[in-house]
Amino acid sequence: MARFLIIGFVKFLNMKIKILIVGLALASFNSFAQDKKAPTVGEVKAAATKTSNAEIAFVKDLHDFGTINKGDNGTFDFTFKNTGKEPLIIEKAQGSCGCTVPEWPKEPIAPGASSKIKVTYDTKRVGAFTKTVTITSNAQTANKIITIKGMVNDVPVEETFPAKKPSAGSPLEMK
Repeated sequence: MARFLIIGFVKFLNMKIKILIVGLALASFNSFAQDKKAPTVGEVKAAATKTSNAEIAFVKDLHDFGTINKGDNGTFDFTFKNTGKEPLIIEKAQGSCGCTVPEWPKEPIAPGASSKIKVTYDTKRVGAFTKTVTITSNAQTANKIITIKGMVNDVPVEETFPAKKPSAGSPLEMK
């Protein structure tokens, strides 16, 4: 019986030693991985401002709708051209609020090629407005802002009820 206890104890120690060796190996590997120096703030900024040879040029970057009525079409297409030497990739276009919704090309724009960004304003909102759309791309000017503005007039609601006809008298009157 003692022999079985000793053999079991030796197997137990062998397992502990194997686990210890594996743990030490992992710990030493992790310490080598952490020897790599973290990038400095300057290195991060330099990587973030890496310039490309793409450039975005709008035909116009402001559209004035003038005075429009509530519910009218509030859509305008901003035309732009890639004046750079590399394909232009628009990463996103973000309206300044939920009432301004941009649609932009998802495919790269070749050098010299033109495309459009469609901006739609919700004309159910009455009053003056000035809204912006920020375009983020790989262009040398990474963020470009386009603007829409105008005035939405409230339109009086016409009554759709039937006109009231003059009555010949009350229903209780007898003729």
